[in-house]
Amino acid sequence: MQQDAADRPSRFPLAFELLMWAVYVGLYKYSAYVELLPPHPRVRLYFPFPHLCAFAVVVTLYVLPYYRWLMPRLLHRRQHLLLLGLTLAYFWLGSAWSFRLTCGLFKSLAHLNGLSSWAQLPGWWSLELTVTDLIAFSCVAFVRLAFENEYRRRHLEKDHLALQLEQLKSQLQPHFLFNTLNSIYGLSLVGSPETPRFILLLSELMRYVLYDSGKDYIGLLEEVTFLENYFEMEQRKYPGASIRFETHGLPEGLQVPPLLLLPLVENSFKHGRHHFSDAALVQATLSSRPGQLHFVIENDMLPTPPPASPKRSGGIGLINIRQRLNLYYPGAHELLLTEHDGRYRAELTLTL
Repeated sequence: MQQDAADRPSRFPLAFELLMWAVYVGLYKYSAYVELLPPHPRVRLYFPFPHLCAFAVVVTLYVLPYYRWLMPRLLHRRQHLLLLGLTLAYFWLGSAWSFRLTCGLFKSLAHLNGLSSWAQLPGWWSLELTVTDLIAFSCVAFVRLAFENEYRRRHLEKDHLALQLEQLKSQLQPHFLFNTLNSIYGLSLVGSPETPRFILLLSELMRYVLYDSGKDYIGLLEEVTFLENYFEMEQRKYPGASIRFETHGLPEGLQVPPLLLLPLVENSFKHGRHHFSDAALVQATLSSRPGQLHFVIENDMLPTPPPASPKRSGGIGLINIRQRLNLYYPGAHELLLTEHDGRYRAELTLTL
């Protein structure tokens, strides 16, 4: 599977590192070594000593183990005092040894190949350049560490998010199954002729809940089919009530989290007046706006709980949808739950 751009490590640390080698080593140190050359006749060229660029690169290679291995390792272990001591010793001794070895290498190459210009090298080791090496490549190390930590943190958050979403989806499945089994039990008691069709609808709903809802996202039209079956099942359950579900201008190809709207739908059917009166309404509309998806569901409420009705457990659905909205659409959703004139209204707007 192709990796998303957000999942790949940033290329900025490598670009910054290469830029440091090109600008600091290739230009700044080159010019510094030109100033450190023994007295020589003035050369009227913009780039009179090209071999000093190679010299600057080779003499600086000693910093590679420091900023790529030693410093990150000790910082990860939080051994700061040890890092301070090793840093001072490493740069004091390492830069001096690297300077002597590189001078010897270039003089040997000049002698073997007859390149007299390669023998023109800085006359002495510079402590100032050693300090700038430390500052420049410590910055490279800190940039690499910062981006690695951010990459690791982002993946931990992603793994944690995936676990949360799986927990929330697994929470919905038994909750939905519990409600639908209760419905089948009620139909079987009265010997309803709608029971076969009801069981077929339930089979389609359960297939969707158990299999398709395992995906992170699913086609909006598949989610709509699921909701249509759910509304038909509830209409057959309460044939006297007015139960409607409408869609308007839904775009093809849009992906949404599976079962996202189910808690709002279940909540309306669970607490609506249609349980006790045929003159009751449950109405839902799913529509599309430019850059938005809009869902509204309304139901007639019970004025007062019937004294003989059993106490209902619940509360899972609305908590679940709020958590999932915060995970899937952080800062890009609005859920309004209102009660007015004996009606309960849930309105959800998603910014796509």
